[in-house]
Amino acid sequence: MSPRAEEAATSVAEDRRSGKQLEELRVLLVDDHDLFRSGLRSLLEEQGLQVVGEADNGRAALRLVSELAPDVVVMDLKMPGLTGVETTRQVSSIAPRTRVVVLTISVDDDDVMDAVMAGACGYLLKDSSIDQLIAGIRAAASGESLISPQIASKLLQRLRAQTADAMVAQTIQTELSDRELEVLRLIAIGKDNAEIARELYISPKTVKNHISNILMKLQIENRIQAAVYAVRSGIV
Repeated sequence: MSPRAEEAATSVAEDRRSGKQLEELRVLLVDDHDLFRSGLRSLLEEQGLQVVGEADNGRAALRLVSELAPDVVVMDLKMPGLTGVETTRQVSSIAPRTRVVVLTISVDDDDVMDAVMAGACGYLLKDSSIDQLIAGIRAAASGESLISPQIASKLLQRLRAQTADAMVAQTIQTELSDRELEVLRLIAIGKDNAEIARELYISPKTVKNHISNILMKLQIENRIQAAVYAVRSGIV
């Protein structure tokens, strides 16, 4: 399959997934604490989600991702053996259409950064409400991203405190069009697709196309990574 055909097929798959109702989304739970996993499953199923499987370690998670092809994996970070970060990285490699939402107790800056750069589409704390988790799962399934506000704030503060990366800045300026740069800046300050569309007077579909182009040109996985890339470049 040519790159163009493969990109088109991926776009069609994402459109289908983003159009799914909540009860159609297939979710895999990965956490080494049986009691927490069982309680979370009950809560999600009460909300109408399909929990298609559970894993108590990274190796089992990767096997189930291959077997079950879930839409979203809800992933803990602190697990024995294969860590949540490494499991997330491998999920992104073996099943690029499966999205990962990290659900953990860790607010450590390095854990957040590692998970985001491994390909996580969301990062929520275990004290989040069930509504916040549902929102994170919905966002991930539709190609959006959701991070706990306190986590997002810490992440951006840390990045802004660092010296801008000249190589990243040059790559962005070279690869992206003026419109794509505008979209990237808005992503980096936390705007969703609808907000970006309103601000730039374009359709949500056009915003989605711009974001797909940005990810492809910068060779990154999702909009959280795009936000990190933008802040590192110094454009926001």
